[in-house]
Amino acid sequence: QVQLVESGGDLVQPGGSLTLSCAASGFTFRGAGMNWYRQPPGKERELVARIFGTWNTTNYADSVKGRFTISRDNVKNTVTLQMNSLKLEDTAVYYCNTRIAGRGYWGQGTQVTVSL
Repeated sequence: QVQLVESGGDLVQPGGSLTLSCAASGFTFRGAGMNWYRQPPGKERELVARIFGTWNTTNYADSVKGRFTISRDNVKNTVTLQMNSLKLEDTAVYYCNTRIAGRGYWGQGTQVTVSL
């Protein structure tokens, strides 16, 4: 079955960096679009970044452009979100997501807290 397992969340000060990783299994990873979403406290889940399976084209939310980078390793079946210059408003639970045969799959999430 499809499994997505996130890791790397932590407590970090503003201006700091974190790297989130998502390990994928149970489907053909190469060619699958992969996404990172986040859900800040008390708010709705929002798309942060996506990387498409073909040509590795990427898209970012305006709020993270220039600070976050999404990448993938088609050998290790992982997708990574490098987050730099973190801000207080980046605090959220971060989720890995993919869509296979019209159905969305989610990981359990990893907590990122940006605080003084």
